[in-house]
Amino acid sequence: MKRVTINTNEVGFVVKNNAVVRVLTAGKYWLGFGEQIQKYDMAKPFHTPYDVDVLLQISGFSELVEVVDVLDNEIGIVYANGNFKQSLTSGRHIFWKGLQELTFQKEDISTIEISKAISKNLLEKQSLAFYVRQHKIEPSEKGLLFVDGAFEKVLEAGTYYWWKNATTIAVTKADMRLTTMEIVGQEILTKDKAQIRINFSVQYQVVDIIKSLLENKDFEKQLYILMQLALRSYIGRLTLDELMENKSAINEHILAEVASQVELLGVKILNSGMKDVILPGDIREIMNQVLVAEKRAQANIITRREETASTRSLLNTAKLMEDNTMLFKLKEMEYVEKIAEKINSISVSGNGQIVDQLKQLFVK
Repeated sequence: MKRVTINTNEVGFVVKNNAVVRVLTAGKYWLGFGEQIQKYDMAKPFHTPYDVDVLLQISGFSELVEVVDVLDNEIGIVYANGNFKQSLTSGRHIFWKGLQELTFQKEDISTIEISKAISKNLLEKQSLAFYVRQHKIEPSEKGLLFVDGAFEKVLEAGTYYWWKNATTIAVTKADMRLTTMEIVGQEILTKDKAQIRINFSVQYQVVDIIKSLLENKDFEKQLYILMQLALRSYIGRLTLDELMENKSAINEHILAEVASQVELLGVKILNSGMKDVILPGDIREIMNQVLVAEKRAQANIITRREETASTRSLLNTAKLMEDNTMLFKLKEMEYVEKIAEKINSISVSGNGQIVDQLKQLFVK
């Protein structure tokens, strides 16, 4: 005979011939011949090498434990004193009673929707994250949800969680902000067979994500080709001179030409315009020569206009001096002053007026 003591937080299994014959709670007991005691701390997780179903048949054992059965299509969540403790996979799970207040919650994971009873904070826990799929839609984006290949709904900005199971989930996203597309290096022949290179810019915005992503494949490539073809078609109808004179009008014509087709892509063009017109070297040289000739002609016109105005001014001055002797004398003094600025010294001798003598120097 052997006397054993089971403490308050312990449970004892009495084992004989490798089988549990009875369960002991707190107290002092005598063991019979061939019996051994195995003690378990109720503060620690339940682990035993013995079959749980057999243990449940022993008197008093079922009152000491919580038995949780989780099906294949379920996940179990354990709360200890109201706080998350762990997640449970499918199978039978045993927990000791008494020291902590344990509550259990089972969720069906055969569908993708997660119950609102589960806090999103718990879904970030490592033990639960394995069972959860997460997709994030940025504030500037919208998304399309596909379940098993079928379109389900439009997703607004936010973080979405779904159970991870055999159901296939795909999310396609589109940026809803204003975006710029550059159509560069387009070599085009004008109506008069001049080969030029065009750089064109388009500002657009996605306004219907269903049309853009669901009803069209690679809508950005389609928009690029659409604008490229419209640009080539319009410029091909203009001569080089018409193109250079109406560059600002290209935007309106291009937008009007592609309006209906752009709407089918689910986008809206807010602005477009031609950034650069690059001419071949020989044409550029000719254009420069024409520009120089035009500027020279304009300069000649301005020069002739100024000469005419100067002559007219002299004529008016002459008429005034003819009618006014005093004005004529003042003009003579002005010219003498100008002459004096050019001469270092002048000697005047004899009788007569000084002005008359100076006048004789320049008159035969």
